[in-house]
Amino acid sequence: MKILAMDTALNACSVALTEDGDVQAHLNEKRARGHAETLLPMINSLMMSVKWRFSDLDLIAVTVGPGTFTGLRIGLAAARGIALAAEKPIIGVTTLEALAVSVPIELTNSRPIIATADARRGEIYFQAFLKSNNAEILAALSPPKAAPVAECQTQFPEAPAVFIGSGAELLPDKDQLRADGYTFLDHDPDPDAVMVAKLAALRELPDRKNPPPDPLYLRAPDAKLPGGKPPPP
Repeated sequence: MKILAMDTALNACSVALTEDGDVQAHLNEKRARGHAETLLPMINSLMMSVKWRFSDLDLIAVTVGPGTFTGLRIGLAAARGIALAAEKPIIGVTTLEALAVSVPIELTNSRPIIATADARRGEIYFQAFLKSNNAEILAALSPPKAAPVAECQTQFPEAPAVFIGSGAELLPDKDQLRADGYTFLDHDPDPDAVMVAKLAALRELPDRKNPPPDPLYLRAPDAKLPGGKPPPP
């Protein structure tokens, strides 16, 4: 199965082409903004490098959040546009899933993985997972949440557990958490499109006529319309 996967949800712009689990082409560029100008040229460059046409694809995969509102909309709009034009199905993967699946199984030692992301405004996004022995299947131990940094620690699984992602760096009691048995991994804090493709490949192929995945925001946007109204989803 040929998959085009992409992520623009946080502080990177990442695209991957995979075929039957093997990475055929991959780009990951760190950037806090400018995803709109970067994403489509990256996709076109990779497609040309492997001589694929969009009609050759079997599936489009994209991160749906949580993440920045602008970044999520850019990735989802591109994925939806390509899927519609090429008449291909589309699958959404959360950023927290993509972070959790990137943790090597040997580093978990059967411990829960707490995937996190900086939600800004003094909050973090987080979700706990358990990774199976085949190193790819994730079981969610909690729903994805957004919470103030000072409050979220009461909602973490009991130690020992493993943290990954930019939200973990914001925790004020990291030394105490380490003493309690938690581990902080020094890994890429942004999702990678290769992991997005890996997760999508494990799921049932949807009908291309199904509606596209919705964004996972977890909180109201910062931006407001005139009169103080939030923008539409």
